Amino acid sequence: MTTIEVMRPGMLTTVQDWPGRVGYWHIGVPPSGPMDDLSFRIGNRVLGNSEGAAGLECTKAGPALRFPDGARVCVAGAAAPVALDGTPVPMWQSVTVPAGGVLDVGMVSGPGMRCYVLIAGGLQELEYLGSAATFTLGCFGGHDGRPLRAGDVLAVGVDPGPASARPARATIEEQPAIGHRWQVAVTEGPHAAPEFFTRADMAAIVGTDYTVHFNSDRTGVRLMGPKPQWARTDGGEAGLHPSNIHDNAYCVGTLDFTGDTPILLGPDGPSLGGFVCPVTVVRGDRWKLGQMAPGDTVRFVPVRADRAPSLGSIDANRRASLPLVISTSSDADDGVLARFVGAEGTDVTVRRAGDGGMLVEYGPMVLDLAMRARVHVLYESLSASAVPGVTELTPGVRSLQVQFDPAVVSGPELVDLLARTEESLPATDELVVPSRSVHLPLSWDDPATHEAIQRYIHGVRADAPWCPWNIEFIRRINGLADVEQVHDIVFGAQYLVLGLGDVYLGAPVATPLDPRHRLVTTKYNPARTWTPENAVGIGGAYLCIYGMEGPGGYQFVGRTTQVWNHRHPQDSRSFEPGTPWLLRYFDRIGFYPVSAEELLDLRADMAAGRGDVAITDGTFSMAGYQQFLTHNASGIAEFRAQQAEAFTAERHAWDQAGEFASPLAS
Repeated sequence: MTTIEVMRPGMLTTVQDWPGRVGYWHIGVPPSGPMDDLSFRIGNRVLGNSEGAAGLECTKAGPALRFPDGARVCVAGAAAPVALDGTPVPMWQSVTVPAGGVLDVGMVSGPGMRCYVLIAGGLQELEYLGSAATFTLGCFGGHDGRPLRAGDVLAVGVDPGPASARPARATIEEQPAIGHRWQVAVTEGPHAAPEFFTRADMAAIVGTDYTVHFNSDRTGVRLMGPKPQWARTDGGEAGLHPSNIHDNAYCVGTLDFTGDTPILLGPDGPSLGGFVCPVTVVRGDRWKLGQMAPGDTVRFVPVRADRAPSLGSIDANRRASLPLVISTSSDADDGVLARFVGAEGTDVTVRRAGDGGMLVEYGPMVLDLAMRARVHVLYESLSASAVPGVTELTPGVRSLQVQFDPAVVSGPELVDLLARTEESLPATDELVVPSRSVHLPLSWDDPATHEAIQRYIHGVRADAPWCPWNIEFIRRINGLADVEQVHDIVFGAQYLVLGLGDVYLGAPVATPLDPRHRLVTTKYNPARTWTPENAVGIGGAYLCIYGMEGPGGYQFVGRTTQVWNHRHPQDSRSFEPGTPWLLRYFDRIGFYPVSAEELLDLRADMAAGRGDVAITDGTFSMAGYQQFLTHNASGIAEFRAQQAEAFTAERHAWDQAGEFASPLAS
């Protein structure tokens, strides 16, 4: 077996393949893969590999690698010094390493952030959920789910062998243009003007040179630019800030406004969230995110979706490799592909989500479980149909995201299919779906959440209205008498799972079945940079259990046990064999109290595969639920009135404190 010995790992070197881990967006697993897929694919092409063969992504500084058996390699991407046994060798061409030879890749020496080391035959790593791509935050894929370390030994596949039909190098015309000023092709949507942003906001988004913030990584490229004026005063039930919406699926490359902070979501970014996204980078230009360095400028250029730079072509005529965007005419439709009335008289809006995605929204922008049930049956119908060209189906609270390959099925064809499918769905009041009762422990006001708040205060923002204690903020914004009422509501509620993957790895976004238990908050602005694994928080009218450590914005109430089996593919109690996620859509979560010390023991049991979660099968009936709402209508209305009064008072206080871009109407 041919191997590679890692002598020096570099700053952050990981195994990646392309297109990465596809098909698990709906449960919060990102694709990962090379952040600059263009350089990666060209490097593989030079060697005669398949474009997606596994190789190494090197951030800022590359590795020193010893090849006991020799190999052919190609180093691509951002310019860096490359030496073979101490002698400089060029990038972008096939280099033969003799047996025992050492390839040394140094620091990126000019513009850009990442270079790639491709090896003839590709790296041979165990696949996790169908891919060898490394997702470091989830600790899986690649080489033991982590960046390389000195002493690691990597296995290499069989060299396909050089052939005259294959290029020995990539020409200057084929190599992507990497600089400090970026023009990036975007399509409008899914959340543009006039519903979410003002026309002036949209003009600013495509007319501003944004600056790349130093706090950027594979999850997303954080940008600095003008603060939006916003078309709405708040997010309603979704949260106090106008950037807040009911959770829906994101696209890689979308411009996500987390509060007033714009972030271009990367290949390790979240699949589900509750923030608006006015434009989305087209697939053929996503590679540029991988080379954006702190201090670079980024200008968004609107293009028509059907004229977007091609993802499939990587030859010298590929427009995406150019520094400028050639076609600059937008679709001029505010990101809305279609509006129609569904079978039951419900308004359906189909929004563009890049050149290979669309977001199907049901009804007005309110939380309505009847609409979520409608989304569920649409999801089930499309899943069963296995529509050619459709690659991902991801439900949100009142929406379904459809990702597709435009080379196989066009946007207009999909819109027509969606309209016909909607007409064939059963009546909402007839819907009965499987719904399990899941009983989880909750350490109320857990110490780990206090650590996260302190990190936020000292590293992000000290004057936030929700600091220093999130639970007190939840009490205040909901008009409750004391924090004990918050405690009683959380432990008394049954939370219905509406989405998975908020944030990451099967993490549920759920809402109380009883509207009187729906505590409404707003999300952090800007978001936290660190959240403890399995922290429990409330944002908008929703509860989330964080699937892993990472960024976040929900207001903390405590912490629970794992909802993802990190032992996968090994089995673990309470998890279905072969399925690393614990929860399903329409599960009902209930919490029981445990101390912080007890929780640590329970978490240790779950991590070892011996933890038990009490789960009982059942069903959820829309007809029965509507009867419950009718019977309790007066009490629900009274609770909502009290909540709305407190919410308005908090928004007014924010207005006076300058939390918004400009004063809002009271």
